[in-house]
Parts: sequence; structure tokens; C-alpha cells
Amino acid sequence: MDRTVEQRYAIKFCVKLGKSATETLPLIQQAFGSDCLSKSQVFRWHKSFKEGQEEVTDEPRIGRPSTSRIDENVTRVRDCLNFDRRLSLQLIAETLNITKTTVFRIVTDDLNMKKVCAKLVPKVLTDAQKNMRVLRCQELLEMCENDPNFLNSVITGDESWIFEYDPETKRQSSEWHTPSSPRPKKARMSKSRIKTMLIVFFDVRGIVHHEFVPTGTTVNAAFYLEVLKKLKKRVTRCRSDIKNAWKLHHDNAPSHSAFVVNDFLAKTHTPLVSQPPYSPDLAPADFFLFPRLKQGLKGKHWGTITNIQAHVTSALKDIPEKAFQDAFQAWKHRLQKCIDAGGCYFEDF
Repeated sequence: MDRTVEQRYAIKFCVKLGKSATETLPLIQQAFGSDCLSKSQVFRWHKSFKEGQEEVTDEPRIGRPSTSRIDENVTRVRDCLNFDRRLSLQLIAETLNITKTTVFRIVTDDLNMKKVCAKLVPKVLTDAQKNMRVLRCQELLEMCENDPNFLNSVITGDESWIFEYDPETKRQSSEWHTPSSPRPKKARMSKSRIKTMLIVFFDVRGIVHHEFVPTGTTVNAAFYLEVLKKLKKRVTRCRSDIKNAWKLHHDNAPSHSAFVVNDFLAKTHTPLVSQPPYSPDLAPADFFLFPRLKQGLKGKHWGTITNIQAHVTSALKDIPEKAFQDAFQAWKHRLQKCIDAGGCYFEDF
């Protein structure tokens, strides 16, 4: 049975039970969900049945029947959309010399199509890159299965810009208001030019080492090598139980994969946990630490780089150990999600 006709029978049944139009509407919405008739349609049919109408079908209309939604026009509209998926209804109507309303009906009813926005992803992955993501995830999961404590000795890290002012998100700026109060407004803002780069390394127990890149300094292979030397000394002092068995995880940035860096890791017998290319969704720093850290910075002016660095240092210390443990557990779940998705991105960015 047609869903529209089915709802009209339901409205007629509510009228027979003595329900008012106001009482009938939420019942219809609950029963039919997103397919529910509009409020005006429910009220119109409720009034008609209450006035004695018995038929649930539309009355015959006077005039010539519409011939715009014929198979030929459906095919023409389909061909237009196959040529350019971004065409507007108005442009299709003008091109084919049929009404905009008819084009809308053909697109939504006959072709069962709707306009959707493109999903933002870090990169449009090739099949080879997807396969590589799956392979790397399978390798890492296999290591975790063979050794349940494998991730406990992994130290992961990355670098990111921290801005003096970072606009708050729409969700952060939302407020509770009554229906009669005006909607709040805010001006469109952009990130400030004052910024500092943070380099941070952490494991399942918390922050191991962090530092800020001096203003005007580029994070090249030579600079990153010095950071790793500091990290190694820090591990010896703060993680003495794993100082001879820790593993490093970082992404594939040029400074991270340079020869001098790999040579240093080989000479110091530091194993490297591979990171799939173009995979911020599989890096704990990107899906856990940086978003959490920057959330508290948004919408505030910190004035100077010194103030930014002081607040970031304090915020890093305030992150509880349980949060890091949960992040490493989430890392394992994300590896499986990537495999299940065939290497495609499995979340919104």
C-alpha cells in the first residue's frame, strides 16, 4: 500500500476514535517517522474525515492531465544529471524546457535521488594506498594479538601548530534559549598569525617529552634528530622499565623518514612502528591528544607565545592517565575499523 494512503487511513482511524488533529499529529509522526506527512497535510485530512469524507484517495482534478513526467523526460533528466551531478533544478528545467516542479518530482520520485555534500577526507586514496593501510593495520593488530602488552612499550608523537587565537566551533558557541528569544550571533573569525609549534611524545601512561620549536626554526631532519636524542634521554629517566625495549611511532613526514633519523634509530636499537601513509585517523596524536588539547584553547586570546606555551604545558599535565589508556585501546579499535572499511576513511573529518 502507498505510504501516503496508509497514513490517511491512520488519520481516519484517529478521527473515529475521537482524537483531535493536535493529538493525531504526534501519533502519525511516531508511527511513520521521516516518511510522515507534513503538519498541514495531517490537519487537512483530519478536517476532511471529520466533516464526513470517506474516501482516502484524492478527488479527480479538472483539466488536462500532466504529461511532463513521461518516460522521455525522465530519461532526459537522468542524462543531464549523469553529465553533471552539480546541476541545479532551475538550470535543468531551463535546459529541458519543463517546469522546475516537474524536474523536482522526477529527480526525487522517479530517479530516487537527493543532493548530498561531498565528504571531506584528508586525501582521496588510491586502491594501492587503501591496500597499504589495510596491510599496516593487519600487521600491527597481529603484533598486539601475539603480545597483549605490545602497545604498552610504544611511544608515539607528532608536532602541531598552537595558535594564539583559534575560533571556537559552532557547537562550543551554542546556547540554551527559549523559542521567543532571538538567535545569538557571532562574527566570522580566523586563526591568528601568532603561533607556536608543539612537539610531543606520549605513551599509555602519559606525556614522556614535549618541547616547543623556537620561532623561525624549521622542523627538518637535523632538528628532529636532536629532538629524538632528548626523547631517548627522557625515556631513560622517566621510563626506566622500558628504556631498552621501547618502540617509536610517528607519521611519514619528510623530517621523520630522513636517512639520518632512520640511521640514528638503527644505531640506538629503537624499533619503529610503521604508520600507514595519509592516515591521521590512525595516529593517537591526531585523533586524541591534539583535538583534546586544542579544545580548551578555542575562543580565547592568549596574548603572547609565552602565555600559549604555559597554558599548553599545564593542559598536558592535567590529562589523566586513564585518558591515555583509553586512547591506546581506541587505537586498536581504529585499526580494526580501517580493515573492515577496506582501507577507506571510516570517520568524518
